[in-house]
Amino acid sequence: MKKFRNEWKYVCPEDELEFLRARLRAVLNIDEYAGEDEKYLIRSLYFDDYSNTCARRTEAGVAERMKWRIRYYEGGPTKYIHLELKEKRNGRCHKKSCPLTENECRKLMRSDVSGIIWNTDEELLKRFCADIMMRNFTPKVIIEYERVAFVEKIAHIRVTLDMNIMASYDVEHFLTGNYITFPVQENKRHVLEVKFDDILPSYVRHVVSESGLSQASFSKYYLGRKKLEEVIK
Repeated sequence: MKKFRNEWKYVCPEDELEFLRARLRAVLNIDEYAGEDEKYLIRSLYFDDYSNTCARRTEAGVAERMKWRIRYYEGGPTKYIHLELKEKRNGRCHKKSCPLTENECRKLMRSDVSGIIWNTDEELLKRFCADIMMRNFTPKVIIEYERVAFVEKIAHIRVTLDMNIMASYDVEHFLTGNYITFPVQENKRHVLEVKFDDILPSYVRHVVSESGLSQASFSKYYLGRKKLEEVIK
């Protein structure tokens, strides 16, 4: 049975960032994969089908929806490329992932999946190949941003600050990072995400409430698509 988690999102102005980082650092641990500045860069390539179903369902606020993406972290070796399926149901999220080789990634980007689907033992990858063949899922947008992540492993809590969120339509250069980007948000606004299973401990809830931020719906993929539509016009 799938385990769906809570995922609360807040838009955070620039002048609140350092306050939040200091407060979160006092009650949670920094993610073990972070660099010396506590950050790491995330690059994600989002796919959608022939009728842009994922984007349209997000825009309509449909309670049950899904997204396919390929993700890697700046500076990491090829083995850290991952295929991810993110599903949302009534405000709660479930994510599955599996590793990809660089060769598999490039083939998925070209919709060249016939050799992959019969030679992989990864069920998630087989499912994605089937969606590419039957529903024509193709790359739509690159989303990249800097992340500071705080964790509490025992309580399974993850709080992230996603900063400088950018979008690019140059999907062919996803793996090189050599592409032009455009800011998804104006006025130096960033995103705070709080992820937990069932109950958010009071010490984390207090930090969020003290910030004065309001909970909001926020899809990096959808807003990235909308930003690029404005740019292309």
